[in-house]
Amino acid sequence: MARRRQLYEGKAKILFEGPEPGTLVQYFKDDATAFNAQKKGVITGKGVLNNRISEYLMLRLEEIGVPTHFIRRLNMREQLVREVEIIPIEMVVRNIAAGSLSTRLGIPEGQRLPRSIIEYYYKNDQLGDPMVAEEHITAFGWASTQDLDDMVALALRVNDFLSGLFLGVGILLVDFKLEFGRLWENDEMRIVLADEISPDNCRLWDAKTGEKMDKDRFRRDLGRVEEGYQEVARRLGILPEAGLRDMKGPEAMQ
Repeated sequence: MARRRQLYEGKAKILFEGPEPGTLVQYFKDDATAFNAQKKGVITGKGVLNNRISEYLMLRLEEIGVPTHFIRRLNMREQLVREVEIIPIEMVVRNIAAGSLSTRLGIPEGQRLPRSIIEYYYKNDQLGDPMVAEEHITAFGWASTQDLDDMVALALRVNDFLSGLFLGVGILLVDFKLEFGRLWENDEMRIVLADEISPDNCRLWDAKTGEKMDKDRFRRDLGRVEEGYQEVARRLGILPEAGLRDMKGPEAMQ
């Protein structure tokens, strides 16, 4: 495999130089973290599954006009994406009470919210990704009011579409995290969906039983973590053609 220069390594992915200017190669790892990386582990085959699931969902979103950084999947663990300027805000869209929302506000987990709620978190691992308000975001220049308007509009479209898509295969989209980036083309900028959409950053429950099929199985030591991810891929009809055999990642140039 061709040697590529590594640009960045996060908790779940590695970014390498792309084959053409303005592109990156996004490599999906099996590493798993929770509670701001206080808990670490490995979910065998997670990178393969997340690569396929995110590819499928990004392509479906492109079909309804949601712009994304995704170009194409390269192999079992890598995809080619457009290089964007990541906006340091994580947007969390919540449809059903779970996780930190239940803890903070005392709302029973599983209670459907009166309407979908969007929360903002400052993307900073050292600070634990603190929750912030729109005033913080615009005052500190992380994003403009227009940027936020575009991000909210896209987030709501993504939520409406994915909620229906998942419900069609018997899965509740409880909540999920989105990241956005600025894509520059010929001196023009537009906001596009970036990062990934997978069981790593979505809460997905079986619509009938409420069984968790996402990273909460790892967070809460529920066991059968790999099976949860596999079940999501199976219901979407995209289990990898070659199964879950591991694949060595590309070598990084020093």
